[in-house]
Amino acid sequence: MAPKKRITMHDHAAEASLFKRRALFTFACVVILLGVLLANLYHLQILSYTDYETRSNDNRIRVVPVAPSRGLIFDRHGKLLAENQPFFSLELIPEKVKDIPAALTELSALIPLSADEQEEFKKSLKYHRRFKPLTLKNRLSESEVALFSVNRHRFPGISVVAGLKRHYPYNGMMTHALGYVGRINDRDRAALQRNDLWKNYAATKDIGKQGIEKFYENLLHGQPGHLEEEVNNRGRTIRTLKSVPPVPGQDIYLTLDLNLQEKAVELLDGRRGSIVAIDPRDGGILAMVSSPTYDPNLFVHGISSKAYGELLNSRSRPLINRATQGQYAPASTVKPHIALLGLEEKTITAKTRVWDPGFWQIPGVERKYRDWKRWGHGWVDVNSALIGSCDTYFYELAYKTGVDKISHFMQPFGFGERTGVDIFEESAGIMPSKDWKRMRYNQPWYIGDTISVGIGQGYWTSTPLQLANATAIMANKGRRFVPHLLKSIKDSTAKINSPVDEMAPIVLKDPNNWDIINDAMRDTAHNKRFKDASYTAAMKTGTAQVINVAADAKYDADTIDEHLRDNALVVAYAPFENPKIVLAVVLENAGWGGANAGPVARSLLDEYMLRDSWESIQ
Repeated sequence: MAPKKRITMHDHAAEASLFKRRALFTFACVVILLGVLLANLYHLQILSYTDYETRSNDNRIRVVPVAPSRGLIFDRHGKLLAENQPFFSLELIPEKVKDIPAALTELSALIPLSADEQEEFKKSLKYHRRFKPLTLKNRLSESEVALFSVNRHRFPGISVVAGLKRHYPYNGMMTHALGYVGRINDRDRAALQRNDLWKNYAATKDIGKQGIEKFYENLLHGQPGHLEEEVNNRGRTIRTLKSVPPVPGQDIYLTLDLNLQEKAVELLDGRRGSIVAIDPRDGGILAMVSSPTYDPNLFVHGISSKAYGELLNSRSRPLINRATQGQYAPASTVKPHIALLGLEEKTITAKTRVWDPGFWQIPGVERKYRDWKRWGHGWVDVNSALIGSCDTYFYELAYKTGVDKISHFMQPFGFGERTGVDIFEESAGIMPSKDWKRMRYNQPWYIGDTISVGIGQGYWTSTPLQLANATAIMANKGRRFVPHLLKSIKDSTAKINSPVDEMAPIVLKDPNNWDIINDAMRDTAHNKRFKDASYTAAMKTGTAQVINVAADAKYDADTIDEHLRDNALVVAYAPFENPKIVLAVVLENAGWGGANAGPVARSLLDEYMLRDSWESIQ
């Protein structure tokens, strides 16, 4: 018989006490958790309300930047040089087109779509949101826009969209002064980010690349606006909540004279070379032409690699701004400055005479430095030496003066230094000295080097702008201005003239020396080229060797490559009594300066002076 199971007696008092403790603990936990929940709700809804509201709006509201319209560019008389022209593009919204390949095939029969355009579209489509428009074709013609508009009902999801693009109405006539705009690349973006300007270009695809467009980018670009749009969780626009219009860029007026620029282009007639005209009264550049040129509109919409390669590899180098980057031996155009130095140093006087048999020799040296006139000029003083451009006179003057004095004297005239013109594309040229040659070539300076510098040859190089600027200082008798292209700025309220940057003048020991040189330049002009002019002008011509010719050899242009022939140069100004315009003309490989560059200077001064006279009568 199995033993009976013992019956356990419960301690009800103890169990009640245990239950009570557990209930109190659980209640305390619930209270604490409720407290934490309420505190968190208070933190989220009261303390952090603004922060989380902003985050919520960021998820709900999208800010879309709106590009500003670019400022316009005018010449000094208000003629439009750079404008914003409407253009049309074809855009497709993928989700609204049922069969994209079929739509493209049908559309191609109406509007030509190249294989490149279709391939580019298909590549972009892979990474594009289906509800956003995607560009299918740029730069539709008016006839294509009209044709599509008539047939638009056949292409749901495809539409024509209008925009603004930079346009240069005079094509290549102003290219090297104005520059151009082009698509923002990685280098541009890095520069904008470095200068904390990238946010201003969030809606802009183009930026100034060269010339005025680049130098005054901050004025021309403007400030972007924005749209605030409510979007759903997939980024689709539901409605527009707010619109802040962009601030357009400022319009700028240049010192350029369009009529004079057109005449200069006409006179160059596609030849390699440059013409620069300056108003010596304030340094404003009236004309800046570099030839050959190119159409800047090619770069606005994106130039093809083939077309760019042709420009880049052209032997005529159209991409170079010859006016500010072309470095040429100044030749005889700087003889007035050399003569002025001789007068200042008292190496010569106005009456000092030198015998020119057609050559000059360093004392004790057999080598003969030839004059351009093989039979010589006979006895010459400073006036007749400048009129006849007597090399022998300046060989001897340079020999007596020395290269370091020449270099030091020429620097205030702007040789060997950038002029400070308001475009970035500028070369300093070379104003040689003994120290310069030692640092550049680690070679000593020879007296023969000085002789070449005395006639503006050898190591000495300058740009056409430097020549014009140095001649303007001569015409102004020492008064100096920084050459500039900006005349005034116009915004929504007013037109403000740009301040003129005048430098400290060149002060001579004897101010009469200015008159001696300028009188000789006047006599040079009216000895032949301006003999019948109705106004008084001054000038100096030059012929610069591109290659060295042996002392016993005869230069024959017909037997050498065209690119190795002499350059033709001339500097001139008018009217002589109160100069209003200064010119520098450089024709590459054109030969004799007086015969080839001289007529160009005369025609351009006629254009400016006679027009000015006629307008004053009117």
